[in-house]
Amino acid sequence: MYQRRVVVVVYSGAQALDITGPIEVFDTANRRLPDTGVRYRIEFVSADAPLVRTCSGMVIAAEPLDAGDSPIDTLLVPGGWSLKEAMADRELVAWIDRAAGRSRRVASVCGGAFLLAEAGLLNGRRATTHWAFCGEMAQRYPDVTVDREPIFVWDGRFVTSAGVSTGIDMALSLVEADHGAAFALEVARFLVLFFKRNGGQSQFSAVLEAQLADRAPIRAAQEWILAHLEQPLPVPEIAERANMSLRNFARVFRREVGTPPGQYIEQMRIARARKLLETTELPVAQIARRCGFPAPETFFRSFGRTLELTPNEYRQRFQTVSPSGLIVRPDPSDRSPV
Repeated sequence: MYQRRVVVVVYSGAQALDITGPIEVFDTANRRLPDTGVRYRIEFVSADAPLVRTCSGMVIAAEPLDAGDSPIDTLLVPGGWSLKEAMADRELVAWIDRAAGRSRRVASVCGGAFLLAEAGLLNGRRATTHWAFCGEMAQRYPDVTVDREPIFVWDGRFVTSAGVSTGIDMALSLVEADHGAAFALEVARFLVLFFKRNGGQSQFSAVLEAQLADRAPIRAAQEWILAHLEQPLPVPEIAERANMSLRNFARVFRREVGTPPGQYIEQMRIARARKLLETTELPVAQIARRCGFPAPETFFRSFGRTLELTPNEYRQRFQTVSPSGLIVRPDPSDRSPV
């Protein structure tokens, strides 16, 4: 019987969940398919074969890279803490390039998109990766259109997913493409997963308020904005404080900061609101006032447009106040892997 050959290219230090998340979706699909269904045949190949240790210490038995030289249905490329070393491995990058040429489709999880981009496979395409590294990817590969928001992006036969667990969402989408939405929903239910998660990556990322412009007038304007978020902050007044015409201020601000002044103000207000929702039990209306929204309704619209969640939904997911009332703050040294 015909099978869909899924080849996972692994390397020392790869992220285990980038690998195990998608393949558990494929394996569960195999177990839920009827006898006549076309199943997935999962294989692991690596330049570090036969035993490859992931960053968490899990060991994967893999075949040499040349074992994956025949036609492939789905090529899967994970990310990991050792991604930079993997990107410097010219043999591995060249193999991914060749393997993609004989694959029906190519998928990456998290930082695996960097390996695809390093091979030149994403030039002229839309792609995504972990929210913390979208900027680096856009700078390193200017021919790739990096979309920071979606949890996965389809562009032709290439599918790139965002951080770590989004490989599961992507794999469900691949199963849906192969077997239909009803069957993919059945797989998601069996795995106790959302079939389609609401919201994008921004609900998990944080706007860095400390990222200030190089030019002194724009940097001073940013500092003023951050110190007075509860006030109306009309852009003409901020331009006047910077001793610049409105037109010149808007042009220079956008060039220095990467976004128009009004949009920057809204982003900073949402970032401040998120922090208050996560670390306090203040009523939502009071948070709206503290962040400069003239009315709760305005806050709800802006928050929902940015995060695709209501403030209360966001608080339920991300609040870090413990049952004892103590605020549990994330460790600032804890960084997500590429």
